[in-house]
Amino acid sequence: TAASQEMLAPSPLAAANPQLKQQSFQRPSLAKASCHGASFVAEQLGSSLTSGLRHTEAERRLHQLGPNELPAPQGEPLWLRYLGQFRDPMIAMLLCSALVSLCMRQLDNAVSISLAIVIVVTVAFVQEWRSERALAALKRLLPHRCEVVRNGELLSLDAASLVPGDLVRLGVGSRVPADLRLVECADLHVDESSFTGETEPVLKSAAASTEAPDAAACPDKTSLPTSVVSAAYSKPPPSAKSAAAPQSGDASCELSSRANCAFTGTLVRSGCGRGLVVATGADSAFADVYRAVQEAEAPRTPLQRSMDRLGRQLSLGSLCIIAGIVLIGLAQGRPLLDTLQIGVSLAVAAIPEGLPIVVTVTLAIGVMRMARRNAVVKRLPAVETLGCVTAVLSDKTGTLTLNEMTAARLEAADGLAAEIDGAGFVVDDRQRQQLTLAGAGPALRWLCAVCAACNDVEVAPDGQLLGQPTEAALLLMLDRLEARGLRSEFRRLQEWPFNSDTKVMMVKCERPAQPAEAPLLLAKGAPDCLLSRCASYWAPSGQPAPMTSSASAAFAAQAARMGARGLRVLAAAAGNAEQPEGGGLVFCGLVGLLDPPRPGVREAVACLRESGVLVAMVTGDSAETACAVARQIGLAGGEPGDPQQPLSGDQLDGLPAGDPRIAEARIFYRTSPRHKSKIVRAFQAAGRVVAMTGDGVNDAVALKAADIGVAMGRSGTEVAMEAADMILTDDSFRTILSAVEEGKAIFHNIRCFIRFQLSTSVAALSLVAMATLFSLPSPLNAMQILWINILMDGPPAQSLGLEPLDPEIRRRPPRRASEPVLPPAMLLGVLRSAAVIVAGTLFVFYREMSDNRVTPRDTTMTFTCFVLFDMFNALSCRSKSKSVFSVGLLTNRAFCLSVGMSLVGQLLVIYCPPFQAVFQTEALSALDLLFLLSLSSSVFWLSELSKLLHRHRLACGRRLLGPLGLAGLLRARKPHSGRTASDCCDWVMALPHCCDWVMASHTVLTGSWPSHTVLNGSWPSHTVVTGSWPSHTVVTGSWPPTLF
Repeated sequence: TAASQEMLAPSPLAAANPQLKQQSFQRPSLAKASCHGASFVAEQLGSSLTSGLRHTEAERRLHQLGPNELPAPQGEPLWLRYLGQFRDPMIAMLLCSALVSLCMRQLDNAVSISLAIVIVVTVAFVQEWRSERALAALKRLLPHRCEVVRNGELLSLDAASLVPGDLVRLGVGSRVPADLRLVECADLHVDESSFTGETEPVLKSAAASTEAPDAAACPDKTSLPTSVVSAAYSKPPPSAKSAAAPQSGDASCELSSRANCAFTGTLVRSGCGRGLVVATGADSAFADVYRAVQEAEAPRTPLQRSMDRLGRQLSLGSLCIIAGIVLIGLAQGRPLLDTLQIGVSLAVAAIPEGLPIVVTVTLAIGVMRMARRNAVVKRLPAVETLGCVTAVLSDKTGTLTLNEMTAARLEAADGLAAEIDGAGFVVDDRQRQQLTLAGAGPALRWLCAVCAACNDVEVAPDGQLLGQPTEAALLLMLDRLEARGLRSEFRRLQEWPFNSDTKVMMVKCERPAQPAEAPLLLAKGAPDCLLSRCASYWAPSGQPAPMTSSASAAFAAQAARMGARGLRVLAAAAGNAEQPEGGGLVFCGLVGLLDPPRPGVREAVACLRESGVLVAMVTGDSAETACAVARQIGLAGGEPGDPQQPLSGDQLDGLPAGDPRIAEARIFYRTSPRHKSKIVRAFQAAGRVVAMTGDGVNDAVALKAADIGVAMGRSGTEVAMEAADMILTDDSFRTILSAVEEGKAIFHNIRCFIRFQLSTSVAALSLVAMATLFSLPSPLNAMQILWINILMDGPPAQSLGLEPLDPEIRRRPPRRASEPVLPPAMLLGVLRSAAVIVAGTLFVFYREMSDNRVTPRDTTMTFTCFVLFDMFNALSCRSKSKSVFSVGLLTNRAFCLSVGMSLVGQLLVIYCPPFQAVFQTEALSALDLLFLLSLSSSVFWLSELSKLLHRHRLACGRRLLGPLGLAGLLRARKPHSGRTASDCCDWVMALPHCCDWVMASHTVLTGSWPSHTVLNGSWPSHTVVTGSWPSHTVVTGSWPPTLF
């Protein structure tokens, strides 16, 4: 009928070709195709259930619809993207300075500043381009080849050449190349974990979903809004795994619950089948999330916001100062040209030209470091953002776990119980030993026989196991027991596959080695269903014993205990095949299987929590499975007594957006993609900087919404990698820990060279401004100022960005996203260093200008003094609190090399005649250099003294608070409440002497602090009671942000 069909709009190629336009065809949407029989769908698609499409028709449709590929995002041309780098505020400020210099015909200034601009934008552009190329190499989810029936012939074709109406053959291990309406299924199980997050494969069927659908009952997928499309990928209910069709009255028709459809990129785990291609490329369900991701905008990173703010502040401050100086000059009666030249010189002195270069290069170096540590970063600022991440929301399947089932425990009917781990078997909870069939009781032997014979896994020539993960895990368990050879002892005569009604798989077998033996019936399945078929069990005596109600209840209780641990429990039984309907079996035992955590995940979670980063797990699995995995990886909320109890998807639906209870949970189960996005927003509303990890299509929208999206490079889907900011090429959750540490180190290094460059710029500005205000000759000329700002500051500042990771920085909690790049305490240090540099340089200037006349020697002494002050200041800026001698003079070889090259360059400026003419300098004696070295080193020694006093205050705070214990003194804070004890480095006025020794657990005071002693008393002149702070509320885990 017309209601069940949709007309494809002709492509531009078809519009240009009248012949193609005449042959446009009709097809049902995927949602409607699932509601109709296979013959009707084939008729609508103009195809055949046996021979597929004709070659000519397939070629025509390929021309009309295009290849089976995801739509590439409309990227900007390279030249336009290059020009986009100039939108940075610092770059704009430098451009204005270069333009003014050019208008004033100061070509040397204009060329030097323009060169700095070109270096900055080129480095940023090249690095982002290289990252995108590395990302493109990871996009390999869509299969390259597939088996297609055309003209009755089975062909192996490129998946990109598929068109609607093609008849595709699916086999074990193949990925579904397009959205298919299945027409034939033989025990076909498809792994849809990339869509639903559900580990267990889904059993498929060719039966129609309903008998008489209508448009309302089966809406067209392509017309659904993004929120509804996302909901379609939610975890299906258990009934969706069966081949049984839903009731005719069911109008939900969710795509992910359609047993007769297979979706692009999903994996065939077992069985085989055929399907008609209904949707390809941009029309597939796979592409819906892709489009939603492309439409979403990634938030600007904290570093971008901080650098934007710093650029605006520097621009406004510089313009105000320069305007004031120019106005003063005009008021003093100076010529307009001279006044404008002074303004340009001040602009050159005030703007740290090397700052954008060093920021960009430092981020680029961080990207290269991360690439060596198995992470590809798509955007430069994303590296630093990891340093202020306070919450990691991780998908369970494939991210925290391997997405591979493995046997974890077996319990034989005769009482033998063993835990299975990487080192062997722990028997009866007492001792580790190697279990084998030699000397084993009949219960274990028959349990292994069932696992071997009642198993459809195929072994590929390369040793890979092809089939359902559950059955592959049983086969691997047999390898550990040295019992895989049992498979060859049985010959299968008949099979009753597992289905949702019986929940049991049975096979009728015979043993060729014992021809006189009657055929055997071996069965495995759900414990409750299989126990009802058992008339006896293997007793400890080695003989069958009657299955009484108490014995059945005991075995059921064993299965329940294993299920409570998050294990998927299978029961095994064997008996005579002549028993009616598979009854009268002998119960053999139970096997518990789980999806194990990835190696190193537990350690990574512990390290993240220790450094103040919370980890939460988001999964579509049950609460039992989620809590079991949480316990295995050391995640909060996995134990029954934990205050942070799990939240289900249904509970999330009942909570308003941004509810603080969402941000308090650490385990989310039975969730859908729309839930993941809601969780991300709730954590962000609570003040968290969120990193979202995932590998499936169902994670893509949440990855885009998060501050940092992290996708898996090996198991991740193309949509997830496109949405993410960072891709882990080794799929290791532990790499996230390395990325967080790298982000902290990068921001620390950025602050170090900002402190260095700003102190130099402030000192140069002060020198020129003071000379202007007091009508004195300028101590430095324009070329000397450029030499200091670009050539001298550039290499040392850039090498400060290469400082190795300090273990203290690794343990520090994340910084607040709103924390400025230049906080007040750091600004005070900048002004202090600049004051020392200005005072020392002016002292030399006035000392040399004793005859009230400026000579080349005077400017050379002043110029060299300023440069040496600069080098000693760079040395002291390597660490904020540590002595340079404890950091190590040679730990940063790039710094030593850059300072050495800068000093060599300064000597050339002084002693090389061509440079003397350019910079107006003359040679100095050895005594002059010794004097200047002694004077300029004062900035270094004063910095070392300040650091020593700082460390002394820290030591006092540790001695005062150490005996009380941090655990008793402090409690975890709520994420939305502002400053915590982790920020107390600069709070000397608030918490005396308790700086950087904090508080890996993100903690707050719950008591008081009278006279530097923590007791249940008061802060001087204020009363403090439990739970309150004067005029502020202090609840468990919070700290009023307005206190400081």
